Amino acid sequence: MLQEKVIVITGAGGGIGRDFALAMAANGARVVVNDLGTSVQGEGRDAGPAQRVVEEIRAAGGTALASADSVAEWESANRIVKAAIDAFGRIDCVVNNAGILRDRFFFNMSVEEWRSVIDVHLNGSFYVSRAAAPYFKSQGSGCYIHMTSTSGLIGNLGQANYAAAKLGIVALSKSIALDMAKFNVRSNCISPFAWSRMIGTIPSETPEQQARVERIKRMETSKIAPLAVFLASDAGRDVSGQIFAVRANEIFLMSHNRPLRSVQRSEGWTPQSVAGHAIPALRAHFYPLERSQDVFNWDPV
Repeated sequence: MLQEKVIVITGAGGGIGRDFALAMAANGARVVVNDLGTSVQGEGRDAGPAQRVVEEIRAAGGTALASADSVAEWESANRIVKAAIDAFGRIDCVVNNAGILRDRFFFNMSVEEWRSVIDVHLNGSFYVSRAAAPYFKSQGSGCYIHMTSTSGLIGNLGQANYAAAKLGIVALSKSIALDMAKFNVRSNCISPFAWSRMIGTIPSETPEQQARVERIKRMETSKIAPLAVFLASDAGRDVSGQIFAVRANEIFLMSHNRPLRSVQRSEGWTPQSVAGHAIPALRAHFYPLERSQDVFNWDPV
């Protein structure tokens, strides 16, 4: 489905990104495997993970090259895209998968913990996407696949930085889809459910937490790759601006923010009439303070 397409995948040295790289190469794509080789917290640097995935692809008869540049800086993000252009002469798809975690309850979160996560997830997605945009625009085609999370779409404890970045990525994807539609460029999000080293940081101290972790362990990272391959292919040419979630063998189409209910008063509102009329009329449609596991509370299929 991806014969001769050139695809850049960030954070592809392991987990979901590695499975994307292997699946896309197996479907004929030429892949730039980008990974800084850091820890889950974004510490250290190692070119080994990206190179090992490249060697796996080449051993299977595919075409790939490694990139160890950071997505979190504009200049290095441009080098990632330029690597594809220099090696293969074009770029057809960007998969923004790179990420780190610095989990902390909001009231304890440091400015550095906030900035580092925003830099990799949100700024990194913008930098790499923006670096590829002129090539997509000039060739009249292109595809973006961004990784979001139910931590942003729904909510989770102790992840204000990650959740804000991941919901910001949804808005970025929609803006790209709108701004670049006239150039036949599409942009979509995937929210993955799978056991990976990032998810491996979830606490598992209480029986409820342990049960949740065991449920997630049954969700393989490789289950997400087929949707990504489809979105990157010409078969997905009319799919743009959407948010998908993948959980084992389930694929979900997630909702966008839209009005639920409205109230009006011809004379306008006062604080008192808001309290006595508006809020009672709207309260039945309020969302509870749910977390991801409260909404997706059944076993994966």
